[in-house]
Amino acid sequence: MKNYILNLFALKCPRCYKGELFTDAWYKFGKNTHMKSHCPSCGIPTSLEPGFYYGTGYVSYMLTVAFSIMTFVIWLLVTGIGFRDVRIFWWLGANAFVMILLQPWFMRLSRILWLSWFLPKAKEQTKDKAA
Repeated sequence: MKNYILNLFALKCPRCYKGELFTDAWYKFGKNTHMKSHCPSCGIPTSLEPGFYYGTGYVSYMLTVAFSIMTFVIWLLVTGIGFRDVRIFWWLGANAFVMILLQPWFMRLSRILWLSWFLPKAKEQTKDKAA
C-alpha cells in the first residue's frame, strides 16, 4: 500500500511502479495530459477503450475538494479565525491561486488513479496465466 501511494504521487505506472506514462512535463499546459500508448517498462496499454478517461473529471474534482478542505482546516488551526473574521478571504484567494497552479498535477494524478482502478495488477495477471 505504501508503494502504491508513493508511486501515485510520483505519477508512475500503477502496475509496475517504474514506467513514466506521460510524454511531457506536467507544467506544459498544452500537452499536460498526453500519455504514451503503452508503459515503457511493463508494456501495458494506457488507454483501454475510447473515452476511457472521461471519468477522471470526477476524480480531479474529488482531489481538489479534498485539497481545499485540508487547506481550510490547516488555515483554521493556524489562524484560529471565526466565521465573522474577514481573514477567511485570504485563505480563499491563496487556496484558489495554489489550486490553479496545481491543477495540471491534479489532472495527471486523477488519470493515474483512474488507470490504477481499472488495470489488473501484475500479481493478478501472473495468477491468471498460471491457471
